[in-house]
Amino acid sequence: MAGRAQPSGPAASGGAPGLLPLLLLLLSAAAIIPRGDGQNLVTEDVTVVEGDVATISCRVKNSDDSVIQLLNPNRQTIYFRDFRPLKDSRFQLVNFSNSELRVSLTNVSISDEGRYFCQLYTDPPQEIYTTITVLVPPRNLVIDIQKEIAVEGEEIELNCTAMASRPATTIRWFKGNKELTGKSEVEQWSDMYTVTSQLVLKVGREDDGVPVICLVDHPAVKDLQTQRYLEVMYKPQVRVSQNYPVQGLTREGEPLELTCAAFGKPQPTDMRWLRVDDEMPQHVVVSGSNLLISNLNKTDNGTYRCEASNAVGKSHADYMLFVYDPPTTIPPPTTTTTTTTTIPTTITDSRAGEEGAIRSVDHAVVGGVVAVVVFAMLCLLIILGRYFARHKGTYFTHEAKGADDAADADTAIINAEGGQNNSEEKKEYFI
Repeated sequence: MAGRAQPSGPAASGGAPGLLPLLLLLLSAAAIIPRGDGQNLVTEDVTVVEGDVATISCRVKNSDDSVIQLLNPNRQTIYFRDFRPLKDSRFQLVNFSNSELRVSLTNVSISDEGRYFCQLYTDPPQEIYTTITVLVPPRNLVIDIQKEIAVEGEEIELNCTAMASRPATTIRWFKGNKELTGKSEVEQWSDMYTVTSQLVLKVGREDDGVPVICLVDHPAVKDLQTQRYLEVMYKPQVRVSQNYPVQGLTREGEPLELTCAAFGKPQPTDMRWLRVDDEMPQHVVVSGSNLLISNLNKTDNGTYRCEASNAVGKSHADYMLFVYDPPTTIPPPTTTTTTTTTIPTTITDSRAGEEGAIRSVDHAVVGGVVAVVVFAMLCLLIILGRYFARHKGTYFTHEAKGADDAADADTAIINAEGGQNNSEEKKEYFI
């Protein structure tokens, strides 16, 4: 047994000859020490990252000057009191007293993992063990991407591999600040684990230049991650803007200037203007991304389209042109002194222009109605005047009624004044 072969350790280490009989006696006794939870011995398990330092401590609660020794998993004596029989310079004495034996192990490797025994030579002898666990961080973290350059709408596959770790690592995915879910597979090689996580991602234009991060959760390492930036190609995004008139109506006789802007990846190289469902008017001037009509007329009404294309595809944006009448001033009615003043109004869009045009038409209608009313009143006054004048003539005519049939002047006067009674009165008056 390995534990029983330990007496040759001190002699091999070149120890003093006087200590040899004592060591042989003690090590022989160690072979028959029962294993258990010694009530007077205390130790703790140790977890260490490969390459770091592990510290093993054997402590005695109530010391009675008994001998303490430390053995490796093969039952070879590492330290007997403050003496190191094992020829492994990685073990170094940190502290020795009647109540503690503390030993450090530098440059820990996987082969150092296992149980280490603390022994106390009391009556009866006591033994307790501590376990060293060695953690191995992933030796490599790599992201492989199915396509270096993707097209908008495609699904791409990314694989992140964490190699040779112990225990098996956990892989997490992030796109920007958003965590995504991948599918992991674990392969074991001897005491090591290789983990591969697969992520399937549908990309859009908003993903261009966004980092995809592969992050490792492992007790042996902190903040271990790698990332790849997505490169996504997408067709152009087109926008038409009106330079002139600025936020105003497009009126007949005035100029119009439009600008087309296109953005895509790759940047669009082919851009053109056309008129939908009709030919482009001959007086329209197209210069690169600009379209200019110097003198608008009603025949220009229609939809003007700007098209842009790149290696991915083609896109367009439309501008609907409606030419309004030029502004006019309504003359005042001839029968009234009312003056109508047209106040210019700033129109922000085509709908507002229509409302302004309707508002101008309303002013014209109101002016016409006022003129008609004034004219009707004048006509009514004339008719009433003629009516009253006519009735007054008839009154004077009745006053002389009967004078035409009289034989002489006196009789005519009497008849005109209303009959015999009046005649008598007149006669009396003349007498």
